[in-house]
Parts: sequence; structure tokens; C-alpha cells
Amino acid sequence: MAPFHGDSSFGDRIDQAARDLAPFASRDVALAPLTTYRLGGPAALAARPRSLDDLDALAKTLSITGLPVLVVGGGSNLLVADDGFAGIAVVVADLALLDGTGPGQHHTDGTQVVANAAAPLPRLARRLVAESLTGFEWAVGVPGSVGGAVRMNAGGHGSDMAACLVEARLFDLSTGRCAWVPVGRLGLRFRGSDLAAHQLVLEARVALAAGERDRSQRELDEVVRWRRERQPGGQNAGSVFVNPIPGELTAGELIDRVGLRGHVFGTASVSEKHANFIQGSEGGRSADVRALIELVRDRVAAETGFVLRSEVRLVGFADVPDDESPGVPV
Repeated sequence: MAPFHGDSSFGDRIDQAARDLAPFASRDVALAPLTTYRLGGPAALAARPRSLDDLDALAKTLSITGLPVLVVGGGSNLLVADDGFAGIAVVVADLALLDGTGPGQHHTDGTQVVANAAAPLPRLARRLVAESLTGFEWAVGVPGSVGGAVRMNAGGHGSDMAACLVEARLFDLSTGRCAWVPVGRLGLRFRGSDLAAHQLVLEARVALAAGERDRSQRELDEVVRWRRERQPGGQNAGSVFVNPIPGELTAGELIDRVGLRGHVFGTASVSEKHANFIQGSEGGRSADVRALIELVRDRVAAETGFVLRSEVRLVGFADVPDDESPGVPV
């Protein structure tokens, strides 16, 4: 793994971080299994915090070492470089909080629900339907976690996190401060937010409505059916590009228009089933996926005038800052 920005002190700083975080951190941890692309190299150090005390220790270590940080939730929008990530990957799957909410759990107060950031969206959607709450059915088709959904304002089927989110509990890894932040201060927009890489989502409070369980179950089942019929499985990060005119013009239509459905580049390919999905392959290279993303974007821009914005966050690529907002630079 190449030192961070060629810094000769990188190894020393990783050594120090490994010592300081020894109870919950490990060296050279494979990141590929933690992402839906299942590609890419290891993290120089991976921390698995289980409490706010662990997060406090992590914040202090980051302050001392200045190492870059990557927060890994469901990994459904990450493409990790083949050389890996030269920094500390914070894996939140095991994080439990002071209020007793364990990894992947939630608690309900009337029609308001507070969910742990590690909760998988499909599982949470099903549980809320079972509790006769409506307004979150759309999330059954999103292969990510609650924390990632807040960061990316995930959505689909006519709704998104912004439609139901009340506030999010954030831990700032640059300051060690923890606070609830109202939705109006998160800068949520179509498939994006103002959250920085060092701001870790711990919990999210959403406001739903009392519903009819059978009706919500039918809606949930329809979302699942629609996705299975129209979207591919396998190694991908879902839709790669944001629709340029939501509700009117999709990225997939533009990719089809320029004839790139099924196009192959090395070990990556544009899906035959849905042109806005770029597939990886077992034993494949992240570099091929990235190159294909750029090829598609460039061809669409040249032939249609639309510059597509990628939803995929590039991690560990030398020419892309790891704290940059998701997408391929234009």
C-alpha cells in the first residue's frame, strides 16, 4: 500500500494508531467483503468501535496522527481502489450506543422511530411494516444502512430519507463532540448531503405514520418485485449515476441512447438488465469499474450534452481525495 500522499511518516503514524486503538483495531483488513462491489484492497488499519468511549479514543488518535478516515456502513456506494485505503477505516457494524440500542436495532415512540446507524434498510423497513408503521416501505429495496442513507439521502419509489428524517445523532471524529442535529442543518439534497467524512451518523430519528399492516406489506412486496424484475444482482453498487432530470429523464435512458448497455471494459461491464448498473466480477479490478464509469460519463456528455453525476464514492484512488463528495470528478 502506497503511503498517504507519499508521506514518509505514514508508517510511523499507522504504528501509533494501531497501538492506541489495539483493543478494537486491526491492520491490513480486507475492505472488499464490506462493500457490495466486493472489490479493492485492504485498509491500513480498520477500527471496529463498540461504544462512545471507543469513538472518543478514535477521535483522539485521529487528532494526533492526522490519518485519513473512512466510515464503512453497508458499503453499498463504495468502490475501493485495488491498492486499498491508506488510513483508518471505521467499521460501524458493531457499534452500540449509550441508550442501549445495539447494532442494527431501533426503538419506537408512537410514530417516531430512532434507528441505529448500522441497521440495514431492508430489515428495518420490514420491521416497521410489522409494527403497522407506514412511510418507510421504499427502503426495502435499498441495500445500505441507516447511516449511509442519511449521508446520501437515499431514496426510491417516490420517497427518500429527507421525507421522513427528523434529526440525526452525529459524532464528529475531528472534535470528539456528539450531538443531535435537525434535518434542516444536514444539507440533504437529491442523493447527497453536507455531511463531511469525519461526521459519523450514530442514529436517525424518523417520523412515520400509523398504517395498515396488510396494505403496507403489499406496497413493500411490490417494491421488492419491481426491483427483482428490473435490476441485476451480483457485484454492483446499485444505480451508478444520478438521474439528470428526476421523474423525467433517467441516466439509464441516456446510457442506452449512446449504445453502452452491455459494454465491457476489462473485468467490468454495463449491465444488460439495467444500463445504470456497472457490474464488477469475481477476481476483478476496481480500476476497471472506475474506468468504465468514466467512459460512460464521457460518452454520454459528448453525445447528449448531459454530464452525469456518479453516486459511487471512490476510496483510495490517488487522484481523488478520500473526503471528497461521492462521484467521479468532472
